[in-house]
Amino acid sequence: MIVKVLGSGAGGGFPQWNCNTRLSRMAWDGGHRVSRRTQSSVAVSADSRRWVVVNASPDIRQQIQSTPELQPDRDGPKRNSPISAVVLTNGDIDHIAGLLTLRERQPFHIYATPRVLSILRANSVFGVLAGEVVERVELPLNQPIEIAGTGVMVEAFPVPGKIALFLEDASKGAGFGTEVGDTIGLKIKTSGSETAFYIPGCAKVDDDILRRVNGASCLLFDGTVFNDTELLDLGVIEKTGQRMGHVSIAGDDGSLHAFDAADIKRKIYIHINTTNPILERGSREEAIVKEAGWEVSFDGMSIDI
Repeated sequence: MIVKVLGSGAGGGFPQWNCNTRLSRMAWDGGHRVSRRTQSSVAVSADSRRWVVVNASPDIRQQIQSTPELQPDRDGPKRNSPISAVVLTNGDIDHIAGLLTLRERQPFHIYATPRVLSILRANSVFGVLAGEVVERVELPLNQPIEIAGTGVMVEAFPVPGKIALFLEDASKGAGFGTEVGDTIGLKIKTSGSETAFYIPGCAKVDDDILRRVNGASCLLFDGTVFNDTELLDLGVIEKTGQRMGHVSIAGDDGSLHAFDAADIKRKIYIHINTTNPILERGSREEAIVKEAGWEVSFDGMSIDI
């Protein structure tokens, strides 16, 4: 199994289009200690020919341009693509907006929970992906299925999270209307025994997640914020990581040491916000995560499993 990191940034990428905080300024100025990042997405293949993209970022055209494996076969028909399917882990803009770039009547499949599929049905703009060409498939929870005949097996499972920002309803209390199926993680495998987990959004590392990931070859996990209050501290927005549905890396309930007792060969942070200091090579925070056994993902990262 091959996992390609198409995008390693959180919503808006890095630097975010209107961000002028220290890290983003470094990126705007071409600083050598930071690397620009598109919005989070990975591609998975069992045979290096047919690919499953997980989350369709608004940057997907740029990501395809940077990834030869996802480009049309030069010996194929006038229109073709090795992308067989897109699997969605939630309904956030940074995970569904890229679907609109994949119009042009190219056949592929979309897999998502009923909650996320309902978002696509409710917004007529997604009708550009005509149903007779792009099949939408309900993704069951806690049941492994093969994705579009690719040999890639996916088992979706609910994780603590939050309803998409644009669907929040304050009248429904602290959860803003969040329901099971709004945020999922994925267990991914092919014909071998090795497994990868992709969890780009998670509000808490609970016992169920720890049980599932034990024995994994690779865990790609939510690295949105280093400190829960970093956006507040920088004066960017009045929201914590928890308010946005993301567990912090540091802190008593953070993810940094939450998986220490689990048997995981590689632990990699992904979905990294423009404010997160692990983006800076040589920073104290980058050293902390590396010392704890974590890697920091980057666009173009290739993981053989």
